[in-house]
Amino acid sequence: MNGIVLIDKPPHMTSFGVVARVRRQLSQIVGKKVKVGHTGTLDPFATGLMIIVVGEACKRAGEFSKLDKTYEATIRLGANSTTSDPEGEITEVSTRVPTHDEAKKALQQFVGEISQTPPIYSAIKVNGQRAYKLARNGEKVEIPSRIITIYSLELLDYTYPEVKIRVHVSSGTYIRTLAEDIGAVLATGAYCSELRRTEVGIYSLDKVGDLENIHTSDIRKL
Repeated sequence: MNGIVLIDKPPHMTSFGVVARVRRQLSQIVGKKVKVGHTGTLDPFATGLMIIVVGEACKRAGEFSKLDKTYEATIRLGANSTTSDPEGEITEVSTRVPTHDEAKKALQQFVGEISQTPPIYSAIKVNGQRAYKLARNGEKVEIPSRIITIYSLELLDYTYPEVKIRVHVSSGTYIRTLAEDIGAVLATGAYCSELRRTEVGIYSLDKVGDLENIHTSDIRKL
């Protein structure tokens, strides 16, 4: 039993929870524990495509994690969040309402190679520990910036305070940070209120397995 399973992660579930559910179902089918892993986490509030590796394919997880990704996101202007998403402590920042042209121009500033600092509430390891665990313990967390690429950034809709975008990015890009940075450019504050991953490399949400009813036929051979 080797290959990948495409899953549409529901909201309010961790990526590890998705892996555990797939592992449990496949293990029950074959009567023994099946090795299962993921190829890149999605935040609990986020939904969308996860590539789950099964069996020997777990050795190739790194290949999938390095693939480009496409997201659709809603950015909420006027406030900041301690976690850059709706699960953090929200603080009102500004009531200024940017024009449509201002919003569009702000987005275009981020297209191309840019420097981005990942959020402290992330799974990045700092001195051997997950950054989010250190942050939750009240410890100071410093994460170095990195160069990422935003291949395209499309404004889908703008009805204040919500900016809806579609963005195609390189591996390692944090959409939560992008939302905050856009809010800084617009001088309004912002956080990512909704996030959905629609594509990873050549894979999309077109044909995904049912997380509640995974079967061996859902495993794609590599």
